[in-house]
Amino acid sequence: MLYQETVMSKIAFLFPGQGAQHVGMGQRLAEQYPRANELFDNAADILGYDLAQICFAGPAAELDLTIISQPALFVTSLAALEKLRANSPEVVLGCEIAAGLSLGEYTALVFAGALSFEDGLRLVQRRGQAMQAAADVTPSGMVSILLLDVDQVQEICTEAAGHGIIQIANYLCPGNLVVSGVNAACERAAELAEAAGGRAVPLAVAGAFHTELMKPADDALAEAIADVNLQTPDLPVISNVDVKSHSDPQEIRDVLVRQVVNPVHWEESLRALIDAGCTDFYEIGPSKVLKGLLRRVSRKTRCTTINDSFEI
Repeated sequence: MLYQETVMSKIAFLFPGQGAQHVGMGQRLAEQYPRANELFDNAADILGYDLAQICFAGPAAELDLTIISQPALFVTSLAALEKLRANSPEVVLGCEIAAGLSLGEYTALVFAGALSFEDGLRLVQRRGQAMQAAADVTPSGMVSILLLDVDQVQEICTEAAGHGIIQIANYLCPGNLVVSGVNAACERAAELAEAAGGRAVPLAVAGAFHTELMKPADDALAEAIADVNLQTPDLPVISNVDVKSHSDPQEIRDVLVRQVVNPVHWEESLRALIDAGCTDFYEIGPSKVLKGLLRRVSRKTRCTTINDSFEI
């Protein structure tokens, strides 16, 4: 008798962060999937405004506000998850590990059962408010620097620091890093990056996320998360801060608070997932940003996007 060897795929879910939002996101999900529509209805009750209307119709300037975009991405990503659950429940049941980029870590924790949707949304709302308030104190921003390596970007930050606080905030993938700091330092870093043969792209964000300038937000989030009911996740969720999964609820609280002022180690997170044997990735939420980053880390790794436009 001949036996055919079966190679089992290890599934990982990825959830996007701020910057993936766009006007129109979530509309088809809400129209086609009742459970997705329920999420937007529940969100309106919790937030006190019609999140669906802003997601579906904009205006873009309002959707891009930190206090709006963070809840919007959280809810829309979970709505996309309901689409996958309805069409391919075996994929959802088969997922063994998850990660989310910055804000997306909250979405991943809800999927993993560590947070309820309601508590997660309230936390995300508070996080967005706190980060916006911290950004309002000091004019600051973020710049994506392309085509340069980590050492080059670190040298740029060292030189630009003469103009104020600046540091690498997001280690996204090879040749794609994000620096974050006061406006004058960001402008100088952009000039230095272009002079070194790289590309500098200012990001449409409210402030210097993932730096010490967000310390007021760190404190506010610590207060908000202290009394939230956090459970041991049903599956591992890789932390942006230390590229580890945490089972203890207090450890999860700690890394979520630290995330606000610490860099996002996304490239390392993707490599950790691949090293753990993940071969089948699903990006769940608006845009295809994470799929593009994964391809820069491992070109042959499969990644399926689940959003409004993809039909399973």
